[in-house]
Amino acid sequence: MSKRKALERAEMGMGDRPALIVVDVTLGFTDPECPLGSEANSVVEANVHLMRTFHSNNLPVFLTTVVYRNDHQASVFRARVPALNLLKPNSPWVRMDPRLPIADNDLVIEKQHASGFHGTKLDALLKKNSVDSLVVTGLTTSGCVRATAVDGLQNDYRVLVPNEACGDRDPQAHEANLYDLHAKYADVVSVNSIINSLTG
Repeated sequence: MSKRKALERAEMGMGDRPALIVVDVTLGFTDPECPLGSEANSVVEANVHLMRTFHSNNLPVFLTTVVYRNDHQASVFRARVPALNLLKPNSPWVRMDPRLPIADNDLVIEKQHASGFHGTKLDALLKKNSVDSLVVTGLTTSGCVRATAVDGLQNDYRVLVPNEACGDRDPQAHEANLYDLHAKYADVVSVNSIINSLTG
């Protein structure tokens, strides 16, 4: 099969009012002791910098966590990935990583599937905050970050994914998904480029 040329695409950049969506930077995904987790120190550090920048510019920050409150929620997904059953309301694994500088007005979204949009009020809250673009970060690149970024585009937001602020248990999956996101769904950029755009 002959190699085909990449699709032509336009860099969309940030709009006038971006929001930061920090996907599942919870202990279940940042602590290698959890079956779902992996070493994610650099990802957490990158998110700390981004959150502080968004806070200092009075821009909205949303964080997601996966929580299962009954046996019926996402039953097929949980049957497919049994480790997800650890994510119960009283489990430490659903708590945000304590290194994140969470502000009082940051909003935490509980979800049951990969995308931060699926079955949640995220889109309505973004519209209420007059958001026109998203910076999507977190864990994992091949799963919940990708699903949230794609749904962001499908809800007509410009989407940017800062590569150092995302991570995956599988480094190859991380790179492959960033490549594919940049090809079709989002601008994959550096953390510094986001910070520089916001701070001038």
